[in-house]
Amino acid sequence: MEAAVAVGTFIRIEANKSCHSRSLLLRHHHHQVLGCNSKPGALHCKLKMGFSQNGKVNGTKVEIGKKSSLDREEEEHGSKSMFSSMPPAVAADLESYVQNPAMQAVLVAMANVALLAVEKKQQQQITTIAAGKTEVPVDALRQGRLVEARLVYRQTFVIRSYEVGADKTASIETLMNHFQETALNHVWMAGLAGDGFGATHSMICHNLIWVVSRMQVQVEQYPAWGDVVEMDTWVAGSGKNGMRRDWLVRDYKTGQILARATSTWVMMNKKTRRFSKMPDEVRGEISPHFLERSAIDNKDLVTQKIKKLGDDSAQLVCSGLTPRRNDLDMNQHVNNVKYIGWMMESTPNAIQESHELETLVLEYRRECGQSEVVQSLAMSCSSGALKSATLSPPTVMCVHYTHLLRMQSDGTEILRGRTSWRLKQRNNNSSNNNN
Repeated sequence: MEAAVAVGTFIRIEANKSCHSRSLLLRHHHHQVLGCNSKPGALHCKLKMGFSQNGKVNGTKVEIGKKSSLDREEEEHGSKSMFSSMPPAVAADLESYVQNPAMQAVLVAMANVALLAVEKKQQQQITTIAAGKTEVPVDALRQGRLVEARLVYRQTFVIRSYEVGADKTASIETLMNHFQETALNHVWMAGLAGDGFGATHSMICHNLIWVVSRMQVQVEQYPAWGDVVEMDTWVAGSGKNGMRRDWLVRDYKTGQILARATSTWVMMNKKTRRFSKMPDEVRGEISPHFLERSAIDNKDLVTQKIKKLGDDSAQLVCSGLTPRRNDLDMNQHVNNVKYIGWMMESTPNAIQESHELETLVLEYRRECGQSEVVQSLAMSCSSGALKSATLSPPTVMCVHYTHLLRMQSDGTEILRGRTSWRLKQRNNNSSNNNN
């Protein structure tokens, strides 16, 4: 008897203790038999590893026809056969058909295909150990995971439309925001996060918070709208009381390095707002996660101090900058990414139009609150840069600036900065064609 049968089936596959545990439960809520709809039935096939029965799934012995707890439960509640609504003669033929060894072989084949699909989907989520590197299950919501013996946090991002500028490439603020996001997610996934802004459990007990003291960013190429980037971050010690955090940004598809960054962090007492030594409890908490690796090999970029910029040397000044309420972070001071926007206020618009930021060095001097009024100063370190800034477009290939953010009221320093700008690719090509 030939019939096109789509059976409402439960198929469960379980591994024994010596294997990776895995289970698969499939259920079709609608059934068609010879073009007629029927109710969900009670035909079950339980395929279980380790039994010497009449079939295998993926090299695993299976057991067909044995009643499961689900079978028994349905029998206790009076579950009827899926064919009970059909004429008795037809129902008997179909019952005999699905119990036929050939039909059971079809069910085994279906289970085999389904198992392969599930295993492929879960391959990246199952703990694997290969070549001395351990990967743990993916955090599906944050799209991140710990790799390299759980010392590196890796996360992917899609560059959104609101993260790009007029040229459809990501801004430096976009990268900085993702640096901050991955740092916090790393602390969370490593099991260190308390209820603070990246603070560990011991830090909360000592009323301490992290504050960044220095940041260096080196951009090789800015990702464009819709690009997928992969970002790695890890931590290491920095002196007696500090911690260093590095980032490496790659194009997800090609693996090309897009940007590198490193930063130094110190502790501040949340109540007194004064810097604090690192307690032994905190050091013992974070030191097992240290990885001695540097994202930026340029020692001058990492260690060179930034000279103070005074009124007599400043060439560009922008005053009256005030933080908005949404510029504050969870530690109730202006987020460090906001400072970059203020620095750009004293950078000539013509430079920002024709050039892109290549390197960025920031030295944070003190925190800034919502009630402060800020002044941004800049000085060109490149001959001809200021003159070129009045042209459209400037043709200077590389431009350097020194920056200062300070309180407008008393001149107290908030941040020192240094930026290097390179001619954007489209302008570079145009310049070469003119030559």
